[in-house]
Amino acid sequence: MVPDPAGLAPWPRPAFRQIDEELVHQAWFVRMVRANFEGPDGQVFDRTIVRHPGAVAIVAVNDAHEVLLVHQYRPAVDRWVLELPAGTCDVHGEPAEESARRELAEEVGVTASRFELLTRCLITPGFCDEYSSIFLARDLQPVPTNRHGAEEESLAVVPVPLETFDEWVDNGIIIDACAILGVSLARRRLLTTS
Repeated sequence: MVPDPAGLAPWPRPAFRQIDEELVHQAWFVRMVRANFEGPDGQVFDRTIVRHPGAVAIVAVNDAHEVLLVHQYRPAVDRWVLELPAGTCDVHGEPAEESARRELAEEVGVTASRFELLTRCLITPGFCDEYSSIFLARDLQPVPTNRHGAEEESLAVVPVPLETFDEWVDNGIIIDACAILGVSLARRRLLTTS
């Protein structure tokens, strides 16, 4: 049985263990590997896994109580997506907060006096080990943008009033998981702090 330091699981959980891993494909910042695991019954099985360095997303809230989203084309789903400013932790050794500050400036053209971590979460643990760190950014000041690539160069910044956000989620306008989670956590935090 695997230990449960948080005491969250009242049921026994069988032990799995990774045996090995072989590189299948290396891309710019992600690797695809085939990994072998041993299940609780001793049987060996394999899975294809995407290894990802992690990502950041930023809930930037301005003085008008609007969250600054970006409307950006995403080739993987071949559509425009309204989402939080975000990016990959692709600078070796850079702390997540610095990555978030850099991405916010690059994409949206603002910096923040107040920056705080809302959560670290897994995005697609069924096939990828990516953790995303979601930050709340407040007390925004303008800075020059420094967008990279065709998608970022074509993105638009969309201020969305916090009171309208849920309606946009309900209507399918906002479908990005980090945005839905991040804004939910940010609103809770904003209610308890000033």
